[in-house]
Amino acid sequence: MPLDLSKTLVVGISATALFDLKEADAMFRAKFREDKETAVAEYRAYMLERESEPLEDGTGMLLVRALLALNKYQKQGETSPLVEVVVMSRNSPETGVRVFNNIRTRDLPISRHAFTGGESVVDYLEAFDVDLFLTTNAEDAQRVIDGGTCAAAVLKAPPSDRLMPPENQVRIAFDGDAVLFDDSSEIVYKTKGLTDFHESEDAQQDVPMQHGPYATLVGKLSQLQERLPFSVEFSPVRIAIVTARNAPAEMRVIKTLRSWGVYVNEIFFLGGVEKTKVVKAFRAHIFFDDQDLHLELAAQHVPSGRVPYRSDSPLYVPPVSEE
Repeated sequence: MPLDLSKTLVVGISATALFDLKEADAMFRAKFREDKETAVAEYRAYMLERESEPLEDGTGMLLVRALLALNKYQKQGETSPLVEVVVMSRNSPETGVRVFNNIRTRDLPISRHAFTGGESVVDYLEAFDVDLFLTTNAEDAQRVIDGGTCAAAVLKAPPSDRLMPPENQVRIAFDGDAVLFDDSSEIVYKTKGLTDFHESEDAQQDVPMQHGPYATLVGKLSQLQERLPFSVEFSPVRIAIVTARNAPAEMRVIKTLRSWGVYVNEIFFLGGVEKTKVVKAFRAHIFFDDQDLHLELAAQHVPSGRVPYRSDSPLYVPPVSEE
């Protein structure tokens, strides 16, 4: 019988999000621009020479450790873990030995991997039942969001002044519009201004917002909370919403979450106040937002990830070519 992961939170994470591989990545990109044919061979030699060397933690390591630690609460007799992590990499299995070695030296209970030898890992997310995909590759994250496969984020660089979350907890902070909820309200704000946005949201406070790219993930986190031997108020999995909304646009958020059956531990309606101070005080294992404006400062203190807009959204801005 195949393992049933329908109730398991499955996180797919690229090797470059779990470990700090920027040096190897920079070397490959530089060689690739010079000569595509020799770049792969030189990268292979580079990784083979260093396969026993330690790697620094990547942006996603703190979250992965905290999530995997929750499996100690798995009830006796249950076959499905509470959390599963899959490392997904464009490396070949041979050049990925350094990643495997570092997983083992850290005693990370990760047993599933997808190493695709240069091809995108996106096509394998459904095969591994991934609920959240964390990567440093913006193109891969965009494909996932456009396809509606699962939640996805492009992780920022590891924090330079990292704040450690409380032990034995998992703390995840989300923006609201265009992350948990769809982007229709944000489009009203961007195109018509704050006054029309407030009037529209107040008038529709009893109309639940449509699902955004992270709505299903929040539902899965709620399911995880239910599987833990704690009441939801005292769950080690703490969910926060940090949104620029304020009154009179706050009621629609609360009523939407209620209609989804989702319990949020903390919610902050900031009304334009900088999000970084709140995210720092929350001491998130990770913070998800759709705007670099909020992420650049927050990422200096807590692991952070940008949630791409769908490429058919009016909010989408095509990336600038490096050439």
